[in-house]
Amino acid sequence: MSTRRRRPIVAARQTAIIGASAALLVVGLPGCAGAPPVVPSSSSSSGAATSAPDAPEPTVPAAPALVPDGTAAQNLPFFASIIDVVWASEERGSGRAYVDALVANGFDKARMQVTEDLSTVGNAAESMQVSVVWAGECLVGQFGSATGEPNSTTQALLPGDVCLLGSTRPIDW
Repeated sequence: MSTRRRRPIVAARQTAIIGASAALLVVGLPGCAGAPPVVPSSSSSSGAATSAPDAPEPTVPAAPALVPDGTAAQNLPFFASIIDVVWASEERGSGRAYVDALVANGFDKARMQVTEDLSTVGNAAESMQVSVVWAGECLVGQFGSATGEPNSTTQALLPGDVCLLGSTRPIDW
């Protein structure tokens, strides 16, 4: 007799659980379907709906620019963008191209260093660097087949007011 009583109770519980689950599923589906959230509309005192004020147009971030009185860190995005543009060109393996592009964009050639384009045995350099002394610090770009994408950073100025150690190429053009 006890088994007969339990079955209707168990069946009733299962039906209630299934019914509740189905209700939650139906209520939750609109959110899963990507429907936009409901936003209450404002209404005027007359009860008529008013249009929402125009949303401001999204702004496109300004392209990096030279900050003449700025720090090296403030000028890093502009410096890096120039390095990236030359890297994307056919002149990517020419240190002179990086120097010329930096000069054309306002950096002082007299404050620059650049490493050699060729290795000591005449092969294309796997990695090159160009630097600019800026506001008592260094902007340094590194690029080449061994680096993958170009890297640009700021570094402390070295003794002798230089940014790169070792042998660098004379910038005599």
